[in-house]
Parts: sequence; C-alpha cells; structure tokens
Amino acid sequence: MSGGIDGEEDARIAAFRELKEETGVTSAEILAEVPYWLTYDFPPEVRAKLNKLWGTDWKGQAQKWFLFRFTGSEDEINLAGDGSEKPEFGEWMWMTPHQVIDHAVDFKKSVYEEVLKFFKSHLQPESSSEA
Repeated sequence: MSGGIDGEEDARIAAFRELKEETGVTSAEILAEVPYWLTYDFPPEVRAKLNKLWGTDWKGQAQKWFLFRFTGSEDEINLAGDGSEKPEFGEWMWMTPHQVIDHAVDFKKSVYEEVLKFFKSHLQPESSSEA
C-alpha cells in the first residue's frame, strides 16, 4: 500500500514503515504521538487534480502524527526510500518548527500548528542542552 496504515497494522509500525519507504531511514525512535487523528480538506483545485490523477474523489486526509528522533547519520537519508515505492520527495532539509509552518501549504498549516503545539515540549533547541 502506498501511504497510510495497511489493514489492521499498528499505527506505530506503519509510521516506521512509511519512514523507511519514503526516506530510507531506519535509525529513529518515537518520542511522542498525538493521541487523536488530525484531518484537513483539500481545496477544490487540489481535489480536482487528485481526482484526475487517481480517478477517485479524495475529499481530504486523516493523519496520525508521531514525533521521531533521528538517531543515525545523514548518509542514511535517501529520498528514493527503500525502493518499494515511487519517491515522494525531491529534497530535504532540517528546519525549525516555525520554518515548517512557514513552508506548509495553506490548507495544511492549521494541522501543522496543532501538531507542533502538541510536540512543543520535545522540540527544545539543541543549544539548551549544551549548557
């Protein structure tokens, strides 16, 4: 399955699988989980494009969010993923939480803001741990 949880698959197992499929990363640990699903609706132009591409009427998306800590080296990151799926990303970079929201498409911003508020206690700057 491309994206999402396969059948009765546990959401945590699906999150690790998706991380590997999309980024090649296996060196990570879950720090936190939003305990509920977050949803957004596609704007009409996005909905029309997805309907044309996939032949189905996608209204929006429900997502389960996890916060991972990357424990590997950057050499592990491979946007071709594990080769099991068509690549979903063309580039990557490290960002601050504020930058993530700034770069998000408008119809997803509120979800990103809610996720980052939920994970805020885990997102302390690196410099605060060096004191």
